[in-house]
Amino acid sequence: MLGTVAIRSNMALLRHARGMVALTAGRHEEAFGHLWRVYDPGDTTFHSTWRHWMISDLADAAVTDAHRETARSALAELEDIGARTPAPLLHAGLRYARAVLADDDGAERLYLDALAADLSEWPIARARLLLAYGVWLRRQRRILDARVPLRTARDSCDALGLLAWGEKARQELRATGESSETRVPTTTEQLTPQELHIAKLAAGGLSNREIGQQLYLSHRTVSTHLYRLFRKLGITSRGQLRDIL
Repeated sequence: MLGTVAIRSNMALLRHARGMVALTAGRHEEAFGHLWRVYDPGDTTFHSTWRHWMISDLADAAVTDAHRETARSALAELEDIGARTPAPLLHAGLRYARAVLADDDGAERLYLDALAADLSEWPIARARLLLAYGVWLRRQRRILDARVPLRTARDSCDALGLLAWGEKARQELRATGESSETRVPTTTEQLTPQELHIAKLAAGGLSNREIGQQLYLSHRTVSTHLYRLFRKLGITSRGQLRDIL
């Protein structure tokens, strides 16, 4: 029985991941198809718990009228669950989905209510909410009003590493007539995950041979990786590496 639960959870997680890849690439129809399967009781991917944390993503993917109505049905069901539990992440998602899925005449009040909530523990939720509000304002042709949340969303997404959403904020800002420079990757983002791991070990004082023993690499391979990452970072010594990291 435990194995079945774990399998269903993994299937829901995989479906969520595929939905998010499609969503951040702007493929909303595909994203909705992946995400909705976690909400559909007749689907093998249905998961009664995972759907609680995905309502923001489902709302973002619901761009057609038919999908919006479907997402609203999921929202209504989760509202009943939210009335019985104080789970902060669930309520952050509910507030977001209410605003995103609302008709234009009621959307602004819901956006402001959501932004007024304490999201200090949920910076990603706040960044996405600001982005969605800024997009809504721009589409209402409230250009000057839209720029403030879009700027904040851009900066927050950049700081949090939400690259796709940061770029979305830049595109929306450009649509308001405000230039927004392309984000410059941080120093460590220029490295592959393996290079970054090796760099941290080297900065911590380990020799090439010691790093190799930890990562099951030859010391020559470690030396090659260090040579490449030194060139990427424009440095020549481990002392400089410590300063950068």
